[in-house]
Amino acid sequence: MSTQYTRLLQFSRQFGKFYAYQFAPFLERTGLSMREVHVLLFLANNPECDTARDVSEYRGISKSQVSQAVELLAAEGILRRAVDEEDRRVVHLSVTEDGAPLARECQEIQAACGKRLLEGLSPTQQAQFSALLETVLANGEHLAEEAMS
Repeated sequence: MSTQYTRLLQFSRQFGKFYAYQFAPFLERTGLSMREVHVLLFLANNPECDTARDVSEYRGISKSQVSQAVELLAAEGILRRAVDEEDRRVVHLSVTEDGAPLARECQEIQAACGKRLLEGLSPTQQAQFSALLETVLANGEHLAEEAMS
């Protein structure tokens, strides 16, 4: 198992480098940082999880870094903030009409990365991989919850 753990960490680093490299032209053209792209993509891909707290919790980005990214994205007109009508302490975030093309471009880059990752796998193997990954992620979530309680 220790070899699998080492390989999993290795994969994480390798794919992270590849993923960031694929976004390099976009980052250079737009002046956005990878952190800002992570926030934009998270909100575009998960519209039901629309608070800075959600981004921080699910993406593993510190609250201060999420706040900085949201501040910049809002100032650029890419994100919109809306105070919750029932709880004024909660601020909902969404991609603006002006930000939507950028979000779509990021999603296309993200999808191309995923497609490259699964090259060489048959459709059946891809489905099996997705099912196994969901199980492993659910297990990880339960383990994290155990560690927190």
